Amino acid sequence: MKHSEEREVTRRRFVGALGAAGAAAAVLGGGRAAASGTPEEEAVFLDRAPDGPPLRAGLVGCGGRGTGAALNFLDAGPNLEITALADVFEDRLQGCRKKLEQKKGVEVPDERCFLGFDAYERLIGSGVDVVILATPPHFRPQHFRAAVNARKHVFMEKPVAVDPVGARSVMATARKAQAVGLCVVTGTQRRHQRGYVAAFRKVREGAIGRLTAAYCWWNMGQLWYRERQEGWSDMEYMIRDWVNWCWLSGDHIVEQHVHNLDVINWFKGDHPVKAVGFGGRHRRVTGDQYDFFSVDYVYPDGMRLHSMCRQIDGCANKVGELLVGTAGSTDCRDRIWKPDGATAWKYSGAASNPYVQEHVVLVTAVRTDRPVNNGEQTAVSTLTAIMGRISAYTGAEVTWEEMMESPLRLGPRTYALGPVEMKAEAPVPGKG
Repeated sequence: MKHSEEREVTRRRFVGALGAAGAAAAVLGGGRAAASGTPEEEAVFLDRAPDGPPLRAGLVGCGGRGTGAALNFLDAGPNLEITALADVFEDRLQGCRKKLEQKKGVEVPDERCFLGFDAYERLIGSGVDVVILATPPHFRPQHFRAAVNARKHVFMEKPVAVDPVGARSVMATARKAQAVGLCVVTGTQRRHQRGYVAAFRKVREGAIGRLTAAYCWWNMGQLWYRERQEGWSDMEYMIRDWVNWCWLSGDHIVEQHVHNLDVINWFKGDHPVKAVGFGGRHRRVTGDQYDFFSVDYVYPDGMRLHSMCRQIDGCANKVGELLVGTAGSTDCRDRIWKPDGATAWKYSGAASNPYVQEHVVLVTAVRTDRPVNNGEQTAVSTLTAIMGRISAYTGAEVTWEEMMESPLRLGPRTYALGPVEMKAEAPVPGKG
């Protein structure tokens, strides 16, 4: 099969999967899922996962989000355990270990606490059923591949890669997981938020007519950063400051704004075919990233998406999405408006914690033997964000076909707590 044919098959598979979800039974006005919904949609409206034999999970990446994900997993239902921890740094592992004991009474024994860049391999081999992946996203493709090869169910945080090579790797691994019946759920919590799911159903039923334009934003103040401490190697400093280094995070258009881009792809049922963007760096303190982006995306049918994200203090903030159709518009979250601005629909069902609901979906899928797999769709949304970043960095129009062929892989090929070629310089567009 030629490259162009492979790309079209991949695109059709992605569109077909979303279209099938859109054609399933609608969410009722009160927020309850019809019995004929997809397994994932049904589980979003469950308060807890069903009971069953113990499910043992291991956490790879014991920072704040990883610790939070472990606690969310334990809250998702009965008979759930965290039995192993892995991290590069002992202080982070021990901090997570302490919080699990304090908050949940969970004691992870020394023999199942693993340190180092190969710690994930030892954790996967420690007898766990589920692997929670929450390291900086640069490492996600490698860790995901190892977990699936070992036949483990996976929860992995977004984004799932930082470069085209990594995104395509995750797509391939997700297809392998699907072929062997493994469950893969990602941290795209809007897909597990009841108001979003209800709005999605309404849009798929035609509530706003044919989609004509989209907008999404993640504009906020400065994100956290770490100042280098005495004794830290280049590698240690960069990993501890990971949200500010492109090879580790993908830049904030990928690491954070992927949520909003994923929502538009989800509601649209497709991904953009090209992007032109710009951005810059004015006030960032560490790292090599931009602190704002503005990207114009074009979908196969010509619909345009304007995407905007910024991490600068003292500016107007906005986080969300807006989808416009021939018969109205929606914030995708819980409201639909008529063309004259009047409210046509508002979600009135019960709310839930989407960070816990992600794990309710995963555990329910495992225990009911109705697999769900978010891996490929999240890789597609991640690559959407990467496409926008590369356009902004270079000043060039970038196409999906180029992303599906690009050899770009960021970061070192081997890992050790030592020197790294560090260039704390932001890219300059137009330099080739």
